[in-house]
Amino acid sequence: MPVDDVGVGVHLGFNHTTVVARRLDKEFDQVSVRVSAQGVSKGWHRALPEVKEMIEEAIEETGRRRADVLSLGIAVPRMIDPRTGEFTPPILPPWRPGDNPAGDLGAWLGVRAIIDNDANLGALAEQTYGTRENAETVVYVKASTGVGAGIIVHNSVLRGHRGMAGEIGHLTVDPDGAVCQCGGRGCLETVMGADPLIAQVRAARTRNSASGPETLEQVIKAADEQDAVCMRVIQDAGRRLGQSLAQLCNMLNPDLVVVGGQLAESRLLLDGCNETLRRFALPGAVADSGAFTLALSELGTRAEPQGALVLGLRGQENVGSAPA
Repeated sequence: MPVDDVGVGVHLGFNHTTVVARRLDKEFDQVSVRVSAQGVSKGWHRALPEVKEMIEEAIEETGRRRADVLSLGIAVPRMIDPRTGEFTPPILPPWRPGDNPAGDLGAWLGVRAIIDNDANLGALAEQTYGTRENAETVVYVKASTGVGAGIIVHNSVLRGHRGMAGEIGHLTVDPDGAVCQCGGRGCLETVMGADPLIAQVRAARTRNSASGPETLEQVIKAADEQDAVCMRVIQDAGRRLGQSLAQLCNMLNPDLVVVGGQLAESRLLLDGCNETLRRFALPGAVADSGAFTLALSELGTRAEPQGALVLGLRGQENVGSAPA
């Protein structure tokens, strides 16, 4: 197989889409990148034309053509059945029954496309390309529009029977809280997803007649500029996350917990997370002895599409393609 063939990774987020393309004779960070702020919030079939255009542009920037694409991996912030590659019910918005991004994009490119949960693929990218060595159990947390976790144990992604492992965003943190889109009540996502965080800031702004943010990006930017309300909202979100991660650490005793996603662009999230993680976890599970690390993602918002690219390449290994 020619080493200048191209691997493609796509992250289909709710409010962002990211495409990476890499020739196989290049290093992992020598990728062509396209980013859109549209995402698939308005539906997959409305997003599909732009996603195809982004993929085509990224491939062309590598100096190759669509016919040179060897593999395609796709990351989505939803549960994927590892046996079928289909969405695991309940199929939550913006996805609808019958949506098949792997089938649509794979047929267009003429390759076998492989799809998985984006937090799983963020974990895969961190373990494959991160600089933290010898981590046996890795937890990658994606905190953006929603919250999810990818878990790797002994170099294998822990997906569970129906692909639902790591769904910490749907752990109940307030039994009397708001109803979640999954049908549960008081899920973690109802208190630290993008919509509730924006709503908290806007509620505070109402009291002083100032306009509130429209996007999570605006909340993060204001926090970076020392806006007191936005700083508090993000730090409190980190505290909520840390409390849930403490339970996960008690169960799995990981070597490494990596926090990524859009919210991780603010250091305040990690500060709040670290505070409650160490308050509620068993001391031995999060000891400061070098055996446990809590850190921000080294790959930033490219972790998920980079992991998707790795997934696609690994899916080709059984037909003799180059490894990631």
